Amino acid sequence: MDRLSTLLTHFGVSAGTFHSGSFCGSAVFDGDQAGGHLHLLQAGELTLKLADRPEVQLSEPTLVFFPRPYRHRLFANEAANTQLVCASLDFDGGAGNALAAALPDYLVLELNSLPTMAGNLQWLFNEAFGSTCGREAMMDRLFELLVIQLLRHLLSSRDQSPGMMAGLADARLSRPMSLMHGAPAKAWTVAELSAAANMSRASFAEYFRQVVGQTPVDYLVSWRISLAQKRLREGKSIALIADEVGYESPSALARAFRRKTGFSPREWVQGRS
Repeated sequence: MDRLSTLLTHFGVSAGTFHSGSFCGSAVFDGDQAGGHLHLLQAGELTLKLADRPEVQLSEPTLVFFPRPYRHRLFANEAANTQLVCASLDFDGGAGNALAAALPDYLVLELNSLPTMAGNLQWLFNEAFGSTCGREAMMDRLFELLVIQLLRHLLSSRDQSPGMMAGLADARLSRPMSLMHGAPAKAWTVAELSAAANMSRASFAEYFRQVVGQTPVDYLVSWRISLAQKRLREGKSIALIADEVGYESPSALARAFRRKTGFSPREWVQGRS
């Protein structure tokens, strides 16, 4: 199974380019925005201030990725000859969706450490600093592709904190997790999931908890509630959502929803209106 495509089927990402070209002065992102950001330093120097942390000086072409709202500031003086391309990111279901929540707060990566992205980055820079018609629409799509490439990069990394991405990056857990992602309405048993991992039930349950940070049953419930939240944002009825995510009735979904979030589905929607 394609672990990433299955995930992106439910929680895709859209990008909106808002800056391309020379950058001088200061740009403040207070963390109140609805989504994340992706900044690409193409040339020159840039000062990055992350929340309350010390400033970071960037002098090599660098990618700075914020999957969720995160307070930060960019600064460059005129002599730095800074060339910057930036986009806002909106993950389906809002900033609290399962995929965005599973990612690190931020990534700061020099572009020369990302050879598999070189072609896309060069294409994006060509569009950013060119004048071809349709360039903004093209850049938005290239930024979206860049996020998918970043997710691939994370899934190839062995240095993962417990959570969804660690599970999907694990050779034994990626298949059972993809099965849950692809068929959330199915009443998955630990026996079925452990068979998909080619492990005993006891070993699988303990290993899953260590890598993902939840039991398989708790993870399935969390995944279902994340999908329910996305559907509620889309305006779907609780009855349709219950059937889609594997609950026999709207009241059963409402009980599970309250246990996970502390709110009923109606209260949760009203709190975001």
